[in-house]
Amino acid sequence: MQLTVAGGKDIKVSESTFGREFSEALVHQVVTAYLAGGRAGTKAQKNRSAVRGGGRKPFRQKGTGRARAGTIRSPIWRGGGRTFAATPRDHSQKVNKKMYRGAMQAILSELVRQERLVVVGSFEVKEPRTGALISQLAELGFETGLIVTNELDENVYLASRNIPGVYTLDVSGIDPVSLVAADKVIMTVEAVEKIQEWLG
Repeated sequence: MQLTVAGGKDIKVSESTFGREFSEALVHQVVTAYLAGGRAGTKAQKNRSAVRGGGRKPFRQKGTGRARAGTIRSPIWRGGGRTFAATPRDHSQKVNKKMYRGAMQAILSELVRQERLVVVGSFEVKEPRTGALISQLAELGFETGLIVTNELDENVYLASRNIPGVYTLDVSGIDPVSLVAADKVIMTVEAVEKIQEWLG
């Protein structure tokens, strides 16, 4: 299949990478797993056994008229432990390489179908100035989204930092979430070729 390059000749790309059928279930699973992997999982609370004190029975079992109690650290007592205390845990989910590649191919293919992928011969700014980058993006009809280059261009990165909704990544830094979240994606020809090598 062919991809149109802005202001240049069309390039031939792999059907499996940029023309794959979209699988919502697969993309959802991979995106969910990716986001889950970013969770810290460090939340911790104390249950009745973790709270200090409460070793002695507060009052005798019978004869007081009160409800029986074995410890002052019971969850129903003030200062007691929490009934279902959170413990640190690993939220990461296993995703096979084949699934991850398939999801990335499906996302890229959907970007092409929805005309949200803009391929350019090269993308660079001479100096790290926000104004220069904004005018260059405007020529491509681009307001917010993701700029993907083969290798991270420092000038483009610095110029994009002050533009809300515009992000810059190199090919090694792209992930399912950044692609799904982007309104539009600008990608250089070199980046497209490198992605094809990676995703087959």
